[in-house]
Amino acid sequence: MGIALSDVWPVVHAERAQLVGDLSRIPDGSWATPSLCPGWDVHDVLAHLVDSAGTSRLGFVRRMIVARFDFDEDNASGIARARGDNPRDTLEAMRAVVGSTRTPPANPATRLVEAFVHGEDIRRPLQINASYPTASVVEALDYQCRTTVRFGDGRERIERLRLVATDADLATGSEKGQAAHGRAIDLLLAVSGRVVPEDALTGSGAEQLMSR
Repeated sequence: MGIALSDVWPVVHAERAQLVGDLSRIPDGSWATPSLCPGWDVHDVLAHLVDSAGTSRLGFVRRMIVARFDFDEDNASGIARARGDNPRDTLEAMRAVVGSTRTPPANPATRLVEAFVHGEDIRRPLQINASYPTASVVEALDYQCRTTVRFGDGRERIERLRLVATDADLATGSEKGQAAHGRAIDLLLAVSGRVVPEDALTGSGAEQLMSR
């Protein structure tokens, strides 16, 4: 599978706009809710999205040099820059970059992964339900399954497993591996190292996937 940035941006922009709309309705006390991303609260994840949306290819290279190519350090610095004292200020900053087409030098599918996974990092702890374009989620999942964990993805997490989407025409991984069945969005989160509800995935490989 492959996808062009020209196909990605309309989806990403729509997802950013929807997230801004969802977060504009949450109470002030919800911003400190722990997200699905370990160590980050809801406000941190939003700040990360703001920071990422404003980062160009050249800017990313410069940042990585400053961070000595430590992704965690760069992320922490980016959050500190983008995180407003008032979460509503960070939300307005997100609103301002909804239509941004800046991106680090990475596969276009990473923009989809970011939008969907971080969207759920925020929404699930806040009990906000959202629907995502299934075809684009499948693109993101396919990319995560083919790329190493070293780069924030999940190829190693699906070793000897077969992932089968219940809401899309997708089966990937080892043809003889134990199968994990679930919605594409839940499989994407699990492959991305997020905890999903026990009943979200079924099959003989579900427990293994969720434990990795």
